[in-house]
Amino acid sequence: MLDIFIIGGGPIGIACGLAAQKAGLSFLIVEKGCLVNSLYNYPSTMTFFSTSEKLEIGGVPFVTVNNKPNRAEALEYYRRVVTSNHLPVNLFEEVTSVKKEGDIFTITTGKTLYQAKKVILSTGFYDIPVKLGIPGEDLPKVRHYYQDPNYYALQKVVVVGSSNSAIDVALETFRKGAEVTLVVRGADIGERVKYWIRPDIINRIKEGAIKAYFNSNLKAIRQYEADIETPEGMVTIPNDFVMAMTGYQPNFVFLEKMGIALSEDRLIPQYNHQTMETNVPGLYLAGVVVGGMDTHLWFIENSRIHAELIIGDIVSKNVSG
Repeated sequence: MLDIFIIGGGPIGIACGLAAQKAGLSFLIVEKGCLVNSLYNYPSTMTFFSTSEKLEIGGVPFVTVNNKPNRAEALEYYRRVVTSNHLPVNLFEEVTSVKKEGDIFTITTGKTLYQAKKVILSTGFYDIPVKLGIPGEDLPKVRHYYQDPNYYALQKVVVVGSSNSAIDVALETFRKGAEVTLVVRGADIGERVKYWIRPDIINRIKEGAIKAYFNSNLKAIRQYEADIETPEGMVTIPNDFVMAMTGYQPNFVFLEKMGIALSEDRLIPQYNHQTMETNVPGLYLAGVVVGGMDTHLWFIENSRIHAELIIGDIVSKNVSG
């Protein structure tokens, strides 16, 4: 019988483990992929928007020689946090169901069953891509995740989106010799694009090095071409790869199966902002999963506090109980 079962081995799940350990509670972190799985799936060249201090968890210093850390440094930092603190973590073990009977949760994974008094869900939102819903989206040439620009060298690449991920893909593949076409639903490049990246993409578009269609939508994908709906009409272009950087979303089906209520408009989970406890007593949310479809509101730096709020609530209830 565990005091706490933590679903998700990302930075905030690890932070919850550190807080539970400090409070003397028994716990286990279970992650369906590798350690900090979402960060591992970030592009290999990715640099964080935040400084290393804002990515620290549990008061463990994140030392880097750069102003802003990169993916490799973050992976090493969180791994060292786990190993140096001897946190119990089960990797490559997927949770399939969470059921509550009385005051006890029974958690089923692909390997075994667990029981816990409390459950913390810290699964992020990087698992499920937001689909375009157009013909040809299931072709192998269509990617919703991006690792390395070299794979797309000398290819004709359509990039859908105007967020940080889309702009990074457009610029990096362009600099590896790809012929890049950017399809943007709005009238301009996203305002939240990293301040040192935004002028770069705007200048590449102005000089014609990257072709951009604004107020436009990708409408169909075929093996060697793609259709783009523009204000001037439909345009068909030759195409080798489509990078659909259209965002990601939490596993809402899983949340609902656990009994968590979601808002009708943005699918925001119901939770107490002071304790992070959901409408299911004893079931807590931590990290970006609390934002529902508003995935740009929560990051590592502003959701680290969730760990302290949750463990503080659990400890106070144990004392009062």
